[in-house]
Amino acid sequence: MDQETLSAAGLRYETEGPIATITLDRPEKRNAQTPTMWRALAALGGRIDDEIRVVLVRGEGHSFSAGLDRAMLDPTGSDQETVAGLLGHTDEEMSATIEEYQRGFTFLRDPRFVSIAVVQGYAIGAGFQLALSCDLRISTDDAQFSMKEAALGLVPDLTGTKPLVEAVGLSRALEICATARMVDADEAKRIGLVLDAVPADRLGTAVDELVAALTAPLPGVAREIKELLSGAGDRDLDEQRRREREAQVRRFRELAALMGG
Repeated sequence: MDQETLSAAGLRYETEGPIATITLDRPEKRNAQTPTMWRALAALGGRIDDEIRVVLVRGEGHSFSAGLDRAMLDPTGSDQETVAGLLGHTDEEMSATIEEYQRGFTFLRDPRFVSIAVVQGYAIGAGFQLALSCDLRISTDDAQFSMKEAALGLVPDLTGTKPLVEAVGLSRALEICATARMVDADEAKRIGLVLDAVPADRLGTAVDELVAALTAPLPGVAREIKELLSGAGDRDLDEQRRREREAQVRRFRELAALMGG
C-alpha cells in the first residue's frame, strides 16, 4: 500500500530492519479513527513482510487515539464512509461490514511478529481497543484508557472485549466497559493492562529496550512462543503439551539447519 493512500486514511507506515511502525497520523483530531482508517489498517496488515519481527503502533502528537471520529456518527457530515451509514443496511450487511472493520485490528495478533502499543495521552473507545489488539502495551504515566462505547449506547465491537477479559478478568472488564470510566496509567499497570507506565521523556527508551529484548533471540523464536501461548488458556493440558512438542521439534530442526547439521 502506497504512502499516499495511507496518508489519506490518516496513517504512516515505516520500517527499519526487523521493526515496523504504524502511526495514527491525525494529531489535529487526537488521532480519531474512521472506517477508512480501519480498512487501510486491514490492507496494511496483509502486506507486512515476513522479515518484520516487531510492529509498533503509535499515535502522532499528544494522544494515542481519542476513539471514533464523532463526524462518523453523522450520515450527512462527511463525504467518506461513516458508521452512521450502517443504519441503511440489513442486519446481515451491517454485521458483515463490522467484520471488515475488525480486520483492521485482528492482524495485530499475527504470530509472525510481536505487536506493541505505545500509548500516550488518551486511548479511548476504538483507541483502547486498538491498544488491546496488540500483544503488549507500554504507556506514559499520564495515559488514560476508557471503553467509551457504553456512554453512546453501544458496545465495544472492534475486538477489544476478549483481550480485556484475558488481561483483567470478567468482573473488572465488565465494570470498565459498562461504566465507560477512565482508567489511569497507575491502575492500568496494576491490573495488567500495560507492562509499564513511564514518564513521557522515558517512553522512547523503554520501548527501545523492550524491542531490543524481543529481537535478541534468533528469528522465529518469538513467533513460536506467541503462537504457543495464544489460546493456551482454552486448551487442555494434553493439547498444549502436544503443541509444545511440535514447536520444539521445529526449533531443533531450524537450529540444526543454521548450524549446517
